[in-house]
Amino acid sequence: MTLDLQQRRSERPAAAGRPRRAGRAVPPWWFTAPALLLFAFVVLIPSARGVYYAFTDWDGLDPNFAFIGLDNFIAMADDPDALQAIWHTLLVAIAITVIQNGVGLLLALGVNTTIKSRNVLRVLLFAPAMIAQIVTAYLWRNLLGPDGAVNSLLAGIGLESWQQNWLGDPDLALWMIVLVVVWQYAGYSMVIFIAGLQSIPQEIYEAAAIDGTGPVRRFWSVTRPLLAPALTINLMLSIIGGLKLFDQVYGMTGGGPGHATDTISTLIYKDAFTLGEFGYSIALAVVLTAIVTVVSAAQYTGLSRNEKAAT
Repeated sequence: MTLDLQQRRSERPAAAGRPRRAGRAVPPWWFTAPALLLFAFVVLIPSARGVYYAFTDWDGLDPNFAFIGLDNFIAMADDPDALQAIWHTLLVAIAITVIQNGVGLLLALGVNTTIKSRNVLRVLLFAPAMIAQIVTAYLWRNLLGPDGAVNSLLAGIGLESWQQNWLGDPDLALWMIVLVVVWQYAGYSMVIFIAGLQSIPQEIYEAAAIDGTGPVRRFWSVTRPLLAPALTINLMLSIIGGLKLFDQVYGMTGGGPGHATDTISTLIYKDAFTLGEFGYSIALAVVLTAIVTVVSAAQYTGLSRNEKAAT
């Protein structure tokens, strides 16, 4: 018995010596080393140096600068322009997120039908998102100027009393920027919502219709929960884009009149490249990074919980 077992083992040495695979083979960790080194060189090291400069009085040119600790951040807390820019940034981000996704959802529901022109409408509504942001800013700056097309149109239809200095009025300028951003990116949100709507099985709608539910109840009980993944993506993109908004603000108003439309991004640009206060502007950038991180993380956590609850 023992001899037979030894003979069978000697007849298949290759099979006995072959290592067994337990699931999918894991590549060696050093395969990722080139990518990690490139990421560290391009992202991590510059970011770490940038954070260090936020604690200095560097002017952007002089190689000699001093470490000043938290002075830049303390000065920021006492700077009314910086506090106003932070408030504008949060206000614009919230307004864009709410309005853009509301309009995008309505557009998606409107073109996700059997109308013959639905494909043409989708292209036309999505087209503004393909225009460069700075081009859009200059276009609308001309349209909303005192002698621009908007005021000329109002005068042409007898509504002279509605004419405004749209970008020169501190009470209107910031909201004009919000409307322009919504005009440009509502179609982008629409496309994501359409993808979510088309992933919902029609059998669910048919079953709901058989149960006698109306359109509003079907939307609230069927569409809304199943649209949660698309809503999560749209809200994340719009809130982060709103917090980092720069091109439209700088192109339309330059942060004016005065500082009425300044955001953190435009204030960073002015302090760095106009006033030469690179250390202070980098401190502003660190604050902006912290705001984006905290807001996006909190939003993603809340949306993920709602998404799991809905499904």
